[in-house]
Amino acid sequence: MDEHARILELRKLLNQYGYEYYVLDQPTVSDAEFDRLLNELIDLESRHPEDADPLSPTQRIGGPVLEGFTKVTHEKPMMSMGDVFSYDELREWCRSVESAIGLTAYSVEHKIDGLAMSVLYHGGRFFQAVTRGDGVVGEDVTANVKTIRSIPMEIDYQGDLEVRGEVYMPKKSFETLNARQEAEGKPLFANPRNAAAGTVRQLDPKVAASRSLDAIWYFVPDAAGLGFHAHAESLEWIRKLGFRTNPANRVFTDVEEIIPWIDQVAAARESLPYPIDGMVLKVNDLALEEQLGYTIKTPKWEIAYKFPAEEAVTKLEDIILTVGRTGKITPNAKLAPVHLAGTTVSAATLHNEDMIREKDVRIGDDVIVHKAGDIIPEVIGPVREHRDGTQVPYVFPSVCPVCGSPIHRFEDEAAHYCMNADCPARVVTSIAHFASRDAMNIEGLGEKRVEQFHEQGWLSTVEDIYRLSEHRDEIMQLDKFGAKSYENLIRAAEGSKASSLDKLIFGLGIPEVGAKAAEVLAKHFDTMDRLMHATYEELCEIPDVGGITADAIVTFFQDEKNIALIRALEADGVNMTYLRGEVHESIFTGSTCVLTGTLQHYSRRDAEALLESLGAKISGSVSKKTGFVIYGADPGSKLDKARDLGVNTMSEAEFEAAVKQAQG
Repeated sequence: MDEHARILELRKLLNQYGYEYYVLDQPTVSDAEFDRLLNELIDLESRHPEDADPLSPTQRIGGPVLEGFTKVTHEKPMMSMGDVFSYDELREWCRSVESAIGLTAYSVEHKIDGLAMSVLYHGGRFFQAVTRGDGVVGEDVTANVKTIRSIPMEIDYQGDLEVRGEVYMPKKSFETLNARQEAEGKPLFANPRNAAAGTVRQLDPKVAASRSLDAIWYFVPDAAGLGFHAHAESLEWIRKLGFRTNPANRVFTDVEEIIPWIDQVAAARESLPYPIDGMVLKVNDLALEEQLGYTIKTPKWEIAYKFPAEEAVTKLEDIILTVGRTGKITPNAKLAPVHLAGTTVSAATLHNEDMIREKDVRIGDDVIVHKAGDIIPEVIGPVREHRDGTQVPYVFPSVCPVCGSPIHRFEDEAAHYCMNADCPARVVTSIAHFASRDAMNIEGLGEKRVEQFHEQGWLSTVEDIYRLSEHRDEIMQLDKFGAKSYENLIRAAEGSKASSLDKLIFGLGIPEVGAKAAEVLAKHFDTMDRLMHATYEELCEIPDVGGITADAIVTFFQDEKNIALIRALEADGVNMTYLRGEVHESIFTGSTCVLTGTLQHYSRRDAEALLESLGAKISGSVSKKTGFVIYGADPGSKLDKARDLGVNTMSEAEFEAAVKQAQG
């Protein structure tokens, strides 16, 4: 056998042995034999670079360090699931389903606590892995996901295929990782889900490979198009193709049979090798799934039953105040570390002074703690019978814990605020917010880094971000901050100057103005100058901008410090205009359009962007002034209202035809 043929043979053997070991958990060769064959293949491939294949078993140990992650729009949105938290709610959900489609069977599956993922195959070969992201747009994490040994690189299906599931960190891998972190003096990961999410977004695939992630696959988006009639059938098909599916999946026809099964799983969840936080029910019949359809955010044919929050008793050792970018002061409970729902909890928010008083929690109390939704630690209340007289009611301070300035509580608000705009805590959080992903997206300038630079005197205001190059030598002397890290940070800062106006508005941290409101304002005013000079009345006329938001915007731009900041940013070259795409004249130009129902060939975001590129304005409600209502499957009441009002309606097919005509 020549060496080229031996390379192909070794790849086939190693893929088979890997499947037996990582998916079936039934190895047929020893680790030593597997390693011997892998080393032989590495040697042969090094001698024959012309036979290189990115899907070779030798390439699953991690490739070169990435510059960043590319955004990818999902062909079909990766929607989130609705939740129920009690068996009565679960029964009610089943009743609502059956009232719409009659008695039906449900596939019942573990709800893996990991990171939702989509993998795509072309011509039988692994092509791409994309995170869920916001459900419409995710990130290409192919290089990291390829290191997961249980995922097949080649399958016996030559068409295009998308499979969705959950990438997770096995409990054993999590324990090993945290032990390594502790030995190296690095921060511990809070739980396996956080560890999995952080690993998938590592820029160095070798790091991802070292952390031993795994995956379970639970959904084929085009199962009906592939000829399957039941969800369970599609899972059996991908299992035979080499994907790890969950052997614990069951199909039931009665919710009263499902509940004991959930109880059984809940009792054994700690013994499972992977973390779960509930169970998922899906209508098994794919035709009935299609008939049930979707709400705006969730499928109507599936639901997640979340396990009740686990509770524990621990000591409330202290109450620590933190100061946010708006000056808002939040009290937090410092707790004696306690194991809760699979992680160690040592802190929980207490929200505000009123909540501390209402719950009557005191420093030194034994308190009951649980995780809201199995995620956020929350203090339920004190164990009063454990008090020995040393615990006294907490008195909220009258000065800021960071700068010592007087704090203030506004009428009709529960929170206290530090009124000193130069408070170091406010400065740090404001700069970090400006640099955050949804604002100016300056990678490498998170809150810890901002705090470090602030302490060194390099970042005192937002505009100082664009003068960090003046501190090159000092920055590069910091621990773990070499030339490449410095260059990446400066490049990210310079690149942020080209951001659209909406990102800048959000980054400024105007009270009451979130990312969506910032986009609305940018589209309406086009330039920062026009927004700065807008009156309260003009702002109130804008849809989605109410009186409270309008007042906050006017007040913000009356502050000379804010005006000086904007002028400084402008002088530094930061873009002050809204960046619109090219607009094509069309029948939509100048009209207000409403989208309703589920579109098959467009995500909601893509359809809105397309309409805007054709000169339309987007609205969420139908009125006599609406130009067109464009509808997909399961359109609901908006379509009925449009017809009642005599508004133009357009099916998805008609919309596509109009778009093609406009685009020539």
